[in-house]
Amino acid sequence: MTRLDKQIAFLNEADKLKSVLRATTLADASRAENSAEHSWHLTLYALVLADQAGPDVDIDRVIKMLILHDLVEIDAGDTPIFENVDAAEVAAKEEAAADRIFGLLPADIASALRPIWEEFEAALTPTAQFAKALDRFQPPMQNLASGGGSWRAYNVTQDTIAARVGTKIERGAPGLWAYARKRIAAFFASAS
Repeated sequence: MTRLDKQIAFLNEADKLKSVLRATTLADASRAENSAEHSWHLTLYALVLADQAGPDVDIDRVIKMLILHDLVEIDAGDTPIFENVDAAEVAAKEEAAADRIFGLLPADIASALRPIWEEFEAALTPTAQFAKALDRFQPPMQNLASGGGSWRAYNVTQDTIAARVGTKIERGAPGLWAYARKRIAAFFASAS
């Protein structure tokens, strides 16, 4: 295969992300969101909410992370944040998916993009922590907009949300967690 053949093969493979359905619905609750839509929406979140990032956050790199972060779901599928899963098993599936999917690319591009995905997964840098915070912040915003969407379907409680996403949001974007926590509390207060 030529270099361009490999690039196009990767891009065609990435198109499959449009078929990976997530638990979260669209804001209008008309249907499930797919992982490609989620990734696109997160990049918009990064652009619009860049002022919520700390001074050491590279927003351009955040956008790259968010475009790449769910490509592994083409093979591994989406794991709803509220499902009880074997984290090691999910990580192994995603690692194998990353090997295959990034392996479609020419070596120089793969060696530039794969570390960005790995940095996001590890969430050790301020940039990755902000990207991870956005990834955890967007679904609650979708659920609030849709009147509870997947929270109702999965019988999710306010405490579960705080435990599963709150710490990751607060770590990378404390202002976003303060915003979300207040609105989540109001939602559950009105639902009871």
